[in-house]
Amino acid sequence: MREYLLTLCITAAVTYLLTGPVRKFAIVAGAMPEIRARDVHREPTPRLGGIAMFFGLCAGLLVADHLENLNEVFANSNEPRALLSGAALIWLIGVLDDKFEIDALIKLGGQMIAAGVMVMQGLTILWLPVPGVGLVALTQWQGTLLTVALVVITINAVNFVDGLDGLAAGMVCIASAAFFMYAYRIWYGYGLEAAAPATLFAAILMGMCLGFLPHNMHPARIFMGDSGSMLIGLVLAAGAISITGQIDPDALNLFSGSERNTVHQTVPVYIPLLLPLTIIAVPAADLVLAIVRRTWRGQSPFAADRGHLHHRLLEIGHSHSRAVLIMYFWSALIAFGALGYSVNSASMWIVLGIVALSAVGLVLLLLPRFAPHAPQWAERFVPPRYRSRRAALVAAASTPAPAAEIATGVPAANGTNGAPGVSGGSGGSGGSGGSGVNGVNGATALGARARFLERGKAGSTR
Repeated sequence: MREYLLTLCITAAVTYLLTGPVRKFAIVAGAMPEIRARDVHREPTPRLGGIAMFFGLCAGLLVADHLENLNEVFANSNEPRALLSGAALIWLIGVLDDKFEIDALIKLGGQMIAAGVMVMQGLTILWLPVPGVGLVALTQWQGTLLTVALVVITINAVNFVDGLDGLAAGMVCIASAAFFMYAYRIWYGYGLEAAAPATLFAAILMGMCLGFLPHNMHPARIFMGDSGSMLIGLVLAAGAISITGQIDPDALNLFSGSERNTVHQTVPVYIPLLLPLTIIAVPAADLVLAIVRRTWRGQSPFAADRGHLHHRLLEIGHSHSRAVLIMYFWSALIAFGALGYSVNSASMWIVLGIVALSAVGLVLLLLPRFAPHAPQWAERFVPPRYRSRRAALVAAASTPAPAAEIATGVPAANGTNGAPGVSGGSGGSGGSGGSGVNGVNGATALGARARFLERGKAGSTR
């Protein structure tokens, strides 16, 4: 365990320290695209954060290769080299896309090639444990197609969810933490060395995300871009492939006792089929909904829009930080719920706990819908946002209008500390010149709103 923690810390430290220089490089290189219609940030922000994450991955693998216990992973398996080869290719494609915005089909082809490179070096699914059937051996073509499909789906699911500050890195970190616990249990608890590569991949992935998160939390100073989102998606898929299709379930020696006990004991065998899906359940659901939504509208499945889950959370009324935390909550609930069920599938408390936490999550999702209102007798003593709409209208109607407003018919705008808001020009019915409004810090929202209302009235008379 100490070697894994050391690898995690080294990876996180290298990623964290390199992100600052990479941000300056991205600004100099011009990797700061203009704000698009689907973006939620308001200022151009540099991308290419995946550069720091990739070097963090390289540092983690280099350190693990020189540790006494983890060195056996490199000696007995070619999977770390396969991961590094595929990661380097997908990272290069992501860097080009962050700078030049290459076509979506080209990126899809690059993802498939990166998955094929890993398959050629031995990182592939060899067999599948199917409940009720047993161990099903796959042919070379079946294993290759299944491996490529899992890699492409995971990469795009993580890429699609990368829409808010800190969202993708945090969700993948949570998923990799649950996956690390599961893989370490298989490796240490059952003594299976074949689970060691997946455990190492999960520890390195956690370090990559933890090192990048301080720079990416709201308000983000740098984005990971496609070079980062596709990279962590590939590493996540590589760990799932390693522990799903490389470990022989018969080596766990679980098939003993009565039929009922065997069913409960063999849950850890079948969880690898579900855990890779549960750890990306939220991104995968977003991916499926996006494809259905865009296809229904007659658009390309790769066309960008503002219909993702995180966009809808913002539209409901959640703040940026609260939307990210809600997505964290659901990712942790699904991933660690599956992990807990794999440890003790016969415990009803785990099921009840998941149900209770799901109810809490639903309440958090609908929290902006439940706007609290004070009783009618206390509405005079609370801020306006807690008053009912009828009480606010009555209070506005009972407020006497200023003398200047009664004489001219134009609402008077007051500045800070009761200073007069109208600074010059003729407004309202005069029609000549513009009216300036001196608000807080020079804001002109009141003046613009008044002109907008007058334009609306004029248009209604046509």
